[in-house]
Amino acid sequence: MHGIVHVVDDDTSFRTAIERRLRKAGYQVLTYPSAQQLLDRLPGGNEPGCILLDVWIPGLSGPELQERLGQLGSTLPIVFLTGHADIQTTVKTIKAGAEDFLTKPVSSEHLLNAVERALSHHEVVLSRRHQMDTARSQIAKLTPRERQVFDLIVRGKINKQIAHELGTTERTVKAHRQQVMEKARVQSLAELVSIAERLGLLADDRG
Repeated sequence: MHGIVHVVDDDTSFRTAIERRLRKAGYQVLTYPSAQQLLDRLPGGNEPGCILLDVWIPGLSGPELQERLGQLGSTLPIVFLTGHADIQTTVKTIKAGAEDFLTKPVSSEHLLNAVERALSHHEVVLSRRHQMDTARSQIAKLTPRERQVFDLIVRGKINKQIAHELGTTERTVKAHRQQVMEKARVQSLAELVSIAERLGLLADDRG
């Protein structure tokens, strides 16, 4: 799998060794001696990537960087690396969403497996985000009246009910419905409801 691995560790020889291992396995690698350097060049999350992060680094610690990245909305999965694992830190970082927690020295097999899982996870996240963005832009193309029809269709209203509610004819509703389906690029009502669900447009129905 392709992807960029961001290595944050203050140990120069360790960074070099890890970079060599990862490049040999076919990954792009960027290294940073401190958490602040990663923040200063914050990676965009538009292609699969992950962060290999030392727990104890001078300045901002690994868990503190994890928290900061969360606040910034980063979706890059984090694999922690540490020379001194302690249960409290492990539990805290995993609860906060870390992908994995490895203890140095780490075998190539363990390292590459963790990176592979992290990149796979990020690919899924990016794919979902792309689907959401596409759905959002499709719904944004609807005219105000088409949007009204869309809102009523996905709530299970039939053409007759929609016509009554909007004070129009069934034929007009059918025409709008056709436009809605075309603009949303769907073939069925189920797909349309799925889009509304993904975008959170049905959330207010559950109250």
